[in-house]
Amino acid sequence: MSEEKALNVGPSAIEVAYERFGDPKAPPVLLVMGGGAQMIHWPEGFCAELVDRGVQVIRFDNRDAGRSSHFPHMPPPDLQAAMAGDFSSASYTLSDMAADAVGLLDVLGFDSVHVVGASLGGMIAQMIAIEHPTRIRSLTSMMSTTGDRAVGQPDFTVLAGLGAPPDDRRSFIGWQVRAMRAIGSPGFKPDDNGVAERAGRAYDRGYDRVGMLRQAIAVLASGDRTERLRTLSLPTLVIHGADDAMCDVSGGRATAAAVPGATLEIFDGLGHNFPRELWPGIATLIADLVHRAEANPSGD
Repeated sequence: MSEEKALNVGPSAIEVAYERFGDPKAPPVLLVMGGGAQMIHWPEGFCAELVDRGVQVIRFDNRDAGRSSHFPHMPPPDLQAAMAGDFSSASYTLSDMAADAVGLLDVLGFDSVHVVGASLGGMIAQMIAIEHPTRIRSLTSMMSTTGDRAVGQPDFTVLAGLGAPPDDRRSFIGWQVRAMRAIGSPGFKPDDNGVAERAGRAYDRGYDRVGMLRQAIAVLASGDRTERLRTLSLPTLVIHGADDAMCDVSGGRATAAAVPGATLEIFDGLGHNFPRELWPGIATLIADLVHRAEANPSGD
């Protein structure tokens, strides 16, 4: 299905760009992407792997990303102040972003779905499970963390020397290739061509560096979810890379420890990206969780 746009989505009545793949009668899987990223950063080949395993896929742009609503009218984000505990420049929180996703389900007519989130998207997925438990059938949290700042912290030294993302298209693409080499997977061959292609598409679709800062502050303003994660009761899978420099593996371990009954899968050599070689294995883990949850919806 080609890209579409939902209007008046959620309590904020925003516009959300989305795309669907697969049999509309198959179990629905909502893919939630991370900070500053767009739905196209769920590679089409990875979506196809999921569809081949008997699910339908919905991917979408979060607010302040791609072709969904942006918030340039909000106060300038002050990331340094937010990191010091001053959230006065926060334009919204993870709860608002979770409500956007649930609002998209309303527009599409889904009572509930299986939710898969990567990085910041994993945090949004966790918040959907916490605040909208009837709308989620299973949770997969990938390369993400709990909001406890004692775990899952990035190693910013890997980005030393890169500087801020440039504004012009060609330089932005080159910056993205260098950045992904820095935070990607040391155990797998870099896909520079794939990164460059998606970076160009992302730039053309609606790159928003300030929007990415607003999303980052939303994470900080939302606090620690650990105790709320302990109250969850749904099939949960946590996937993390042992070599993730942007979200230390301790974040994945803490997530799995917090959610009762969660399964933890750690991949050696995996960083903060989606190596093509792992698409089949990761898709199988997610699809198996989905089908188990479908076969036992009561969780007994």
